[in-house]
Amino acid sequence: MRIVIDTNVLISGVFFGGMPRKVLSAVVNKSVTACATDEIVDEYNEIVKEMILRKQGHLNKDILAPLIGYLEIVESETKVTISRDPDDDKFLGCAKDARALYIVSGDKDLLDPERFENVEIITAKDFCERYLI
Repeated sequence: MRIVIDTNVLISGVFFGGMPRKVLSAVVNKSVTACATDEIVDEYNEIVKEMILRKQGHLNKDILAPLIGYLEIVESETKVTISRDPDDDKFLGCAKDARALYIVSGDKDLLDPERFENVEIITAKDFCERYLI
């Protein structure tokens, strides 16, 4: 199964645990395939750097490196301009290009449509309840 993981789920899973961490564990265990574009990976890394600065450098700057290695990087071809927050459009485009079934997100703007073409947009909790528990 192919999914796209929104940045807030990735950050929550890495730093805080819970259902988002279960989603990331499923990627590492190869139960699901997480897809991302270079732009999405850049955003992941940028937010991690911000988290490290907030924690005054008490976090490993390479914390994402192992997880990034498990992602399938797809070429960004589809340009989408439908989200209330334009920063979310890259996740929709990635999901379409990757032929993903789900975008896993905690972002209310991204969750609002619940579906984009053949892609369902669901929370980490809903994803885990359906497929991982």
